[in-house]
Amino acid sequence: MRDYYQDFLIRNWEKGDRTSAAAVISYVLSEYGLGWEPDGADRDVLQVEASYLATGGEFWVIEHENQIVGTGAYYPVDRGKKAVEIRKMYLLSSVRGLGLGKYLLAQLEAAIASRGFEEIWIETASVLVEAVKLYESKGYTAATGVETKRCDRVYVKFLP
Repeated sequence: MRDYYQDFLIRNWEKGDRTSAAAVISYVLSEYGLGWEPDGADRDVLQVEASYLATGGEFWVIEHENQIVGTGAYYPVDRGKKAVEIRKMYLLSSVRGLGLGKYLLAQLEAAIASRGFEEIWIETASVLVEAVKLYESKGYTAATGVETKRCDRVYVKFLP
């Protein structure tokens, strides 16, 4: 992946991105009163190679002026028919409200569809109000079976 949205570069994760990507996610979580869990829900950010790349997923970073300002990722899950879970879709507050989240979600969905997956699952927390609105506006429907402790919502979207 290498794409642009306005003056933002969306690209594949590289080893040198680990600390910056983790910092973005940790910062956004703290902004909403959610905890960073390096030994739990966020272990995948510290182990991108094993969690995403080795499992058939992808992990992207969003750069603005050579700084990482966001992330987005997915990997296959045993949760339905040819299913993936979108994870780690986080943007710093300074770049929210520009349509970047909508664009990022659309690009993730296109990549997922092009690889033959049929279901997309997303877990989130109600306090992430912008994320909840985005998912619901893009055709994700509420489901059951939250697996991540800090999350209280799970959504699914079936691809055509």
